[in-house]
Amino acid sequence: MNQHIGTIDSLQQHLQWAIELEHATLPPYLCALYSLDPARNPDAVELVSSVFVEEMIHLSLASNLLNAVGGEPRLDYPGMLPGYPRRLPHGQVELSLLPFGPDALEMFLRLEKPEAPGSPAESDHYETIGQFYDAIEEGLRYLCETLGEDKVFSGDLARQVTAGPFHHTGGTVQPITDLKSALAALEEIVEQGEGTSRGEVWDGDHDIFHPDRDEVAHYFRFMELKLGRRYQRGDTPASGPTGEPVAVDLTGVSPMQPNPHRSDNAQIRAAQEEFDDSYCTLLYLLEQAFTGEPTLIRDSVRAMFALKAEALKLMQLSEDDHTTAGPTFQYVPQDARR
Repeated sequence: MNQHIGTIDSLQQHLQWAIELEHATLPPYLCALYSLDPARNPDAVELVSSVFVEEMIHLSLASNLLNAVGGEPRLDYPGMLPGYPRRLPHGQVELSLLPFGPDALEMFLRLEKPEAPGSPAESDHYETIGQFYDAIEEGLRYLCETLGEDKVFSGDLARQVTAGPFHHTGGTVQPITDLKSALAALEEIVEQGEGTSRGEVWDGDHDIFHPDRDEVAHYFRFMELKLGRRYQRGDTPASGPTGEPVAVDLTGVSPMQPNPHRSDNAQIRAAQEEFDDSYCTLLYLLEQAFTGEPTLIRDSVRAMFALKAEALKLMQLSEDDHTTAGPTFQYVPQDARR
């Protein structure tokens, strides 16, 4: 049921939910990405890594939006890691930690599903991410009309984070200071996920890996992997991709245990605890970057990629005859971290 965002407090609350939403996608994308053998699945690694980096951009833009309207982003607290499987915060889609494969692709397609034309804005219990961001846009416009932009955008400009260009995407993190820049940020988040104009394949950027191609939105990148073919100019959601083949080798995927639990094996458990400690330190760095030390954003991005070695270590340890271990993404309190 849609509840109109009609106060600054409500707007701040929903932008914190947006941060939680964007963060909730990161562990599933990381597990799928790190389960892939890059030598045998270069196309899948390229596509999943580009989506992951853009979700980091969306997390940063949501944090900039919350800072711009006088809120304070929170990332380093137990509610960010309630355990998997879990629902998308205030949404309908269930998220799991899975190795790359058909089940992971179907989950990602449900997550990035484009909003149907004419769908209502939904501030809670939304079916698509686009509906949720539409509700935030409506709230922003309403508050600027009734209170004035100066009253809405009252945040400390020194807290705005900027980042980019990135190796993996044409997206960037821009400062948000007024309604125009706020709407541009919302547009970037939705277009990278669903496509431009709610009905096109493209996200409006050029493909960093292939400058001669336009970049497709997240949903359609996963369709490329599912259908084994690239989109090319002239393709539409109805036509499907008609371009060059995309190779996926499912034998080149670590058989990570779905939704890994803390292992009884001492070696695996120690590696899981080490990963969780590092991941929660990353949440701390992100929170510090968004609450007064914006230069730490680069440190947090480096920390995110440093997790790769710890995840790969886990995926090389056998949990049983059929599966390997994997990260559990459990919250570690600050005073318990190494």
